[in-house]
Amino acid sequence: MSASTHKPDNGLMGAPHGNDAGKRDFLKLVAGAGAAVGLGALAWPLIDSMNPSSDVLALSSVEVDIAPVPEGSGITVVWRGKPIFVRHRTPAEVKSAVDVSLAQLIEPVADKDRVKAGHEPWLIVIGICTHLGCVPLGNKPTDPRGDFGGWLCPCHGSQYDTAGRVRHGPAPANLPLPPYAFTTDTKIKIG
Repeated sequence: MSASTHKPDNGLMGAPHGNDAGKRDFLKLVAGAGAAVGLGALAWPLIDSMNPSSDVLALSSVEVDIAPVPEGSGITVVWRGKPIFVRHRTPAEVKSAVDVSLAQLIEPVADKDRVKAGHEPWLIVIGICTHLGCVPLGNKPTDPRGDFGGWLCPCHGSQYDTAGRVRHGPAPANLPLPPYAFTTDTKIKIG
């Protein structure tokens, strides 16, 4: 090969000449920013669809008039798609719940920690069995209430006492308590 046809390698072979490097960096920046904006535009509807709908937000709290519920009976209301048991306990039911030794309970919680102070006859629990999510019987006076006078899950035999505490069966935990407050002596707000 002749010296006139061979170009010396000065380390710049294949390197952009002049302003080409700046143009390429600018194009990469514009393409990256465009991709990020496009990805955001595609992701926003998906993320926004995960927000609760207006009908769910409307049910985020429920007010319940408990005045018509007689002692020894209960009502079921729906809050956030879940059954809520509102039980007006008799003095005997309150006494039996208070007198239970915590050592006898699967999940030991005192009755006073499951009701609002000053409203001990009223028990408000989420009516879903903690075993497999069934709805226990016992909110109506004619329903079977099991050996402990509370609720009985007919599917697998879990039994709850008059404080909603699990006493027998495969359920691992007490009936959960929803967030609630007494707005008056005869009205509660759930949620």
